[in-house]
Amino acid sequence: MRRSIVTRFIAPLGILGIMLLPTSVSADELSRASMLSYTCAGCHGTDGISPGSIPSIGCKSADVIEKALKEYRSGKRFSTVMGRHVKGYTDQEIQLIAGFFGTYCNKPTKK
Repeated sequence: MRRSIVTRFIAPLGILGIMLLPTSVSADELSRASMLSYTCAGCHGTDGISPGSIPSIGCKSADVIEKALKEYRSGKRFSTVMGRHVKGYTDQEIQLIAGFFGTYCNKPTKK
């Protein structure tokens, strides 16, 4: 009986691929700042560049972003959603997020 193409070719490749996956992720590959910043992408767009009416935060200075986040958290700056999002962040986490987006536009673009 002939084996199907899945059992002959695709299944062994999948098993080999799983075996070659790294067993741990280094801190360099996935920094805390980037992990915290992932939650921002849902509204502000990938890499902080918004696809719509929500303001882009990519390439704004870290100081501007940090100040805005702290003002949202304290209620000094009006918001409909941001005040609720930022309430759970510590000052250190806000600095990490601001630094991530504040330096993002300095990264080389892929061609």
